[in-house]
Amino acid sequence: MDAVEASLRRNPVTALLGPRQVGKSTLARLFADRPENRFDLENPIDLARLAPDSYGLLSSLQGVVVIDEIQQAPELFPQLRVIVDEPTCRCRFLVTGSASPALTNHTAETLAGRVRLIEIGGFDLQETGGDRWEELWFRGGFPRAFLAANDRDAHDWLDDFLKTYVMRDVQALAGGGLSPQTLARLLLMLAHYHGQFWNQKEVAAALGIDTKTLQRYLDVFVGAYLIRMLPPFEKNIGKRIRKAHRLYFRDSGLLHRLFRIGGIATLRSHDRLGASWEGFAIEQLTRLLGASEHCFFWRTHAGSEIDLVVPQGDRVLGFEFKVSSAPTISKGTHEAMRDLGIQELYVIHSGPNEFRLGEAIRAVPIRGLAKLVEELLR
Repeated sequence: MDAVEASLRRNPVTALLGPRQVGKSTLARLFADRPENRFDLENPIDLARLAPDSYGLLSSLQGVVVIDEIQQAPELFPQLRVIVDEPTCRCRFLVTGSASPALTNHTAETLAGRVRLIEIGGFDLQETGGDRWEELWFRGGFPRAFLAANDRDAHDWLDDFLKTYVMRDVQALAGGGLSPQTLARLLLMLAHYHGQFWNQKEVAAALGIDTKTLQRYLDVFVGAYLIRMLPPFEKNIGKRIRKAHRLYFRDSGLLHRLFRIGGIATLRSHDRLGASWEGFAIEQLTRLLGASEHCFFWRTHAGSEIDLVVPQGDRVLGFEFKVSSAPTISKGTHEAMRDLGIQELYVIHSGPNEFRLGEAIRAVPIRGLAKLVEELLR
């Protein structure tokens, strides 16, 4: 809310981007100055209002104008640029979109220097409170899944989301090319790659498709904020590092649903427990730090490794993720700290207490993550 208010004061256009069903539209509508300043481009009535002369209508408005699901009318982007460049312009635009590579490119290219992009995701630990971390981890951050009356209702909602948004909208955004059965297999393969190095040729061969088609679908998954491709951190220290990206589902609830994990007890015994924890903690940290586009991992061929590296000014923050309440650190992590000049490493674990694992290594419980981020940002 504060970030949106600040952007509306400073920028002629503010764009809220993210997957469907995370509350972008609800948030945006709070800022519309009057009902006639709201346009939902999936509503035929609003489309009819704009159809005769969208430029004339939008340029005549005053105050904050909300355009919801703007990806439905990409021809509006150049019109907005002309409107906000007029000295007589008396409005600010707040647009929302279910992100895709095309939408992000339209926004960045057509409205360069006029727009601020704000990522809107599901709930995070700052919003739910640290004591509800286990529920957030298992169900994920989509509001209707997290707030469901029970796990079964959460599962039903996530299943519907996969069927409608992923199997329908992602197919359309990618321009087709995969049968529903192949797309379903791709989703399961993405889930099994969660936390691992992405091997595009291997996946394409297993699905019987070409790598260009696979890349097109992966671009949509990434652009829709469903998948994170974590790149390696590169620092010229004369060591060979892994060049492949690591793949993570950004919402842990979707990952668990694809694995058909029925409850937190089942998750605790699942063979992908550690990968699930790592992805969940990475997503929470990068969102709270505001570093979603500036986060990396570090791994050399010799085994020096850190799960998450976040450059911050003249220092480098390092994070490890251990689902154990009694975490330990490997020799390779100590070597990575020396390689990168990390003066303090933070180990995010599932236990209740904070403690030291060494002079420069601090173990922090997941429930205290928001407090740690506040400290790091001061």
